[in-house]
Amino acid sequence: MSTGYTPAAAATTISGPAGPLEALVEEPAAGAAPARLAAVVCHPHPLFGGTMSNKVVHTVARALRAGGAATLRFNFRGVGASAGVHDGGAGETGDAIAAVSWARKRWPGLPLVLGGFSFGAAIAIRAAAATRPDWLICVAPAVDRVDLGTAPLPECDWLIIQGGADEIVAPGTVADWQARRAPQARLRLLDGVGHFFHGRLHQLQECIRSEWPPALAP
Repeated sequence: MSTGYTPAAAATTISGPAGPLEALVEEPAAGAAPARLAAVVCHPHPLFGGTMSNKVVHTVARALRAGGAATLRFNFRGVGASAGVHDGGAGETGDAIAAVSWARKRWPGLPLVLGGFSFGAAIAIRAAAATRPDWLICVAPAVDRVDLGTAPLPECDWLIIQGGADEIVAPGTVADWQARRAPQARLRLLDGVGHFFHGRLHQLQECIRSEWPPALAP
């Protein structure tokens, strides 16, 4: 696993459909091995305190960096210094697409990973059809709270990680949705894990490491 990363995230601003979006970039330090992947990670619901600094989002990004990815986290519209107001998912999908476009320009030619947590995971699913990532990672996707429609879902390598004791996004709801709508996705249920992975973030990181697609392996 790669370890030559900058010790702190670099703040930046990217152009979103409703105005500038506040973002954080983490990539290999000068002299380290170059990034092998580009990753964008979406945060949980803005109206319930979700930001790009959320610990689950941070852990997903950290796990991806350990495998050689440069990462971009960003605040959806109306969060922190990002322009605009919350749009119930439609506008936020546009924000995620803009973030992926920025990442592809920043790290041209690299395979793309798109991920998210809770609301952000559902937004990542919506954005995947337009952005066509190489790997989609959805942690506790809020499939019962964000309209995912009936359009075909992505055919890329897809990992869904769900806490078995999630008190916000019901594990059974996610499992039923995955079986009906996304049988191509791999679902990992983590026994005894709640929505926010309190005391269990190491399991989230290990799950991502163990499910790394062979085509993208270090």
